[in-house]
Amino acid sequence: MPDRRGALEGYDAGAFHDELVAPDGTARPPARAVIDAIGALTLDELRARQRAAEADIAASGITFSLSGEDGGNIDRAWPFDVIPRVFGSEEWQVVEAGLAQRLTTLNRFIHDLHHERSAVRDGVVPAELVDTSPGWLPACRGMEPAHGVWAHICGSDLVRDADGTLYVLEDNLRVPSGVSYMLENRIVTKRVFAELFERQSIRPVDDYPDALLATLRSLSGSDDPFVVVLTPGVYNAAYFEHSFLAMQIGVELVEGRDLFVRNDRLYLRTVSGSRQVDVVYRRVGDDYLDPEVFVPDSALGVPGIVRAWRAGNVAIANAPGTGVADDKAVYSYVPDLVRYYLGEEPILRNVPTWRCDRPDDLAHVLDNIADLVVKPANEAGGKDLLIGPHATAAEHEDYRRRLRASPRTWVAQPMLSLSVAPTLTPEGVEPRHLDLRPFTLQGATTRVTAGGLTRVALRRGSLIVNSSQGGGSKDTWIVEGTA
Repeated sequence: MPDRRGALEGYDAGAFHDELVAPDGTARPPARAVIDAIGALTLDELRARQRAAEADIAASGITFSLSGEDGGNIDRAWPFDVIPRVFGSEEWQVVEAGLAQRLTTLNRFIHDLHHERSAVRDGVVPAELVDTSPGWLPACRGMEPAHGVWAHICGSDLVRDADGTLYVLEDNLRVPSGVSYMLENRIVTKRVFAELFERQSIRPVDDYPDALLATLRSLSGSDDPFVVVLTPGVYNAAYFEHSFLAMQIGVELVEGRDLFVRNDRLYLRTVSGSRQVDVVYRRVGDDYLDPEVFVPDSALGVPGIVRAWRAGNVAIANAPGTGVADDKAVYSYVPDLVRYYLGEEPILRNVPTWRCDRPDDLAHVLDNIADLVVKPANEAGGKDLLIGPHATAAEHEDYRRRLRASPRTWVAQPMLSLSVAPTLTPEGVEPRHLDLRPFTLQGATTRVTAGGLTRVALRRGSLIVNSSQGGGSKDTWIVEGTA
């Protein structure tokens, strides 16, 4: 039977902050054109646009990988919701300034840790916290990367609480992923809502590849540096992104076996001989990057690449050693680090965080675990996350045991009332929780993407936005001239 109901008929966000719809049911000013356009469609018409988007995704081969039961990877079509998320340009200016401030601070911190360690000496961050972080790599001490920048690409996850406050939930500094999906989401949305793009001034994201390449090139002293993207290979869950980015920025996609080091210089093997590499955008984790320094039996990295980097003959983005700053226990000190290094107040707020290695914090978490979100300090993708209010008494007790056994490896945060946005579901358009991952580039200059990857929890009531656990994504629009 045809469903001729209006697409937004009966839509209600309840008590949650809705990104597109105000509490009185009217559109928020930046989202007025989107809400008007969606509201003018029937559910059948909106579903037809969703099907067109999904067909476009399938035809373009846009996939992500899940781990199968046999340990292999299963490629799935990228999950996408056709209704975009919208920010006004005035609010986004604040976000841009906050993200630039944050990455500048994190780079100062990483550089300091590998040199004077003044933040440790002055008591801003405990030495034990740094020295016990899995991301702390003593082999990188004394390095002098170009511009003093270690983390060149950062994906910070932002969430909005019920009162409308934006928070930084975490910073992803080692090998942040998702930017290819941001770019593809825009391409798809422009096709299925072409008329909306014609009526509005929406900031572009398709300049990201040029900005990324400019950032990478700025890390080399050469006038015409040779840049490569280093991937673990086709079986890596993010291989689609690795190949997509290499193609978009016009550089070689290589694996560790394609490279070798001679006389502290990095070379690429080619059919016509070897060619010196000046810059490596690496998507291989620290542990596997160089078997001479880290995991000795790694077949994914390049023996001697750290030697070549230390000699100043190749730049690596992001640099080894950046992971110490995306430790979720270290995260809790970022506001203090902003004040320490920049003499400024943080523009973007942190989510309050209890560090379980502190006895008082641990006691609080153990007593209130049913009301908190407990997460590992050094895992990604929602792995081993406990959402206290959604967990059973047995799960609470299991996590209490884990926290007591290894308190340094856990942090806890209050359960925020994450904002929602209209999302097309099998039942109609309903509110779904979401977050946002903008990408910040830093080399000779700093640049923040105009939007980012909005990730959405597709299941009703779920707070898990990761695609590996049933989440999806939306295009993110920054609409010029709106608050």
